[in-house]
Amino acid sequence: MTKRDYYEILGINKNASLDEIKKAYKKLAKQYHPDINKEKGSDEKFKELSEAYAVLSDENKRKTYNEYGHDGFDQRFSQEDIFRNADFDSIFGDIFGNESFGGSIFDMFFGSERRSRGRDLRYNIEISFEEAALGCKKTIRLPKKVKCAHCNGTGAKDGDLTTCKTCNGSGQVRRVTRIAFGSFTQVTNCNACRGYGKTAKDKCGYCKEGLIDKVKEISISIPAGVDNGNTLRISNEGEELRGTNNGDLYVVINIDEHEFFERDGFDLYLDYYLSFPKAVFGTVLDAPTLNDNVKIKVPEGTQSGTIFRIKDKGIKKLDGNGYGDLFLKVNVKTPTKLNPKQKKLLQEFAHESKDETRYGKSERSLFNKIKDIFL
Repeated sequence: MTKRDYYEILGINKNASLDEIKKAYKKLAKQYHPDINKEKGSDEKFKELSEAYAVLSDENKRKTYNEYGHDGFDQRFSQEDIFRNADFDSIFGDIFGNESFGGSIFDMFFGSERRSRGRDLRYNIEISFEEAALGCKKTIRLPKKVKCAHCNGTGAKDGDLTTCKTCNGSGQVRRVTRIAFGSFTQVTNCNACRGYGKTAKDKCGYCKEGLIDKVKEISISIPAGVDNGNTLRISNEGEELRGTNNGDLYVVINIDEHEFFERDGFDLYLDYYLSFPKAVFGTVLDAPTLNDNVKIKVPEGTQSGTIFRIKDKGIKKLDGNGYGDLFLKVNVKTPTKLNPKQKKLLQEFAHESKDETRYGKSERSLFNKIKDIFL
């Protein structure tokens, strides 16, 4: 399902300030919060609003979303990442006053099991310049903790579990603190069973708390256009945790330098060294690109430092909207080793060039002589 634009969800424009974002969310949150609005679908609407606010109220997440859109953003941030550090407390405090509104934003959307999850892992991968530009598939070997097959990740011998006596099987412990203006309710995972609701009658003899170390092979699809330092999120390939969801794997891209191409965003830059005679008389270059070669006409009298732009011969853009360009810079090589005949002709040319308007056709004849020797 295609996700809606975050700005559209909150009804604001892309230049909205943080205060405007907060004000728009507060108004809509009061309208759709499940504790206020009991209509069917209000909880999904509220989750959509909250996700949009969590992203746009964070400067770094907003910048990433503006640059890459949903596809690029979702590769870099998990659901926990999206909601982490977002300021919901002050907004809900204004809406509900000093009354407890039932736990954290994670309880509303994911429940305690989702909040208790395996650790996220990081993996640095090195790929070639061409692989980054054109996309590729890689298989990595990742050391990680996985659920023990002997106890199915329960940590109990033969998987035999009993209800946790501390939380009575709920997996949560609720603490109510009374303050001058009312009460504050805090819901946390049970430490005895780590939020699972059950404990082992006898410990499994093959693992520690349901987990073992393993090296797993994971296939990764790297999209065309990734840049140095970009991060890909592979859902559920982080460490596993008993009775909960896996963490995520974050693959950080490191790109080797190319032999002659340089990159700036999605554009490519190439230095092309041209002989002096070819710059004088003009030529057709067979210039390389990432995929093939292209013909470039170099006119007579081209100066060193001239840049030719070849459209759409750069790197594919991550958002799928076309390609960057290739910029070819011509550097004219000054001859350093000349035979006597070449020197004589160049000296004659230098002498005649003192006043080019005096010589007319004779200059053209001299150009032809030079062309015959050098080309």
